[in-house]
Amino acid sequence: MSSVREEGKDRIIFVTKEDHAAPSSAELVQEDPNDPYEERGLILPSGEINWNCPCLGGMASGPCGSEFKDAFSCFHYSTEEAKGSDCLEQFGAMQECMQRYPELYPQDDEKETQESSPETDQPTQDSAPVQDSNPTPPSPPAEPTPAPSGSAVES
Repeated sequence: MSSVREEGKDRIIFVTKEDHAAPSSAELVQEDPNDPYEERGLILPSGEINWNCPCLGGMASGPCGSEFKDAFSCFHYSTEEAKGSDCLEQFGAMQECMQRYPELYPQDDEKETQESSPETDQPTQDSAPVQDSNPTPPSPPAEPTPAPSGSAVES
């Protein structure tokens, strides 16, 4: 026979081997596929976007929520060969909106700058200069010229 003990907020139930041997009498509740509060993934069974999915991190309800929804919907329903290539206008509008709220949507390079210490932000005398993003390729090394035939070569 099982026993129950309460310890603060916890309830501890001790069961015997006989308790485990008996079949469970628990009844499973049938899931309602139309339950609007049931957690689903990003894409609902109907193929629609679940804007309440926690995986979106609140992007659909922030100050740029409508721009995010427009861009994400365009991408999701895009039929272009390069998926989303027809959504540049919507993603541009979303980016412009996000730039108006830098405290809510920091840029990746801003995050890195904020996380680094002030000492690493200052260039040092022996640091290398910043290279151009499209550097010109180095010219091929010159071929060595043969030594004149009458000169002595030291070994």
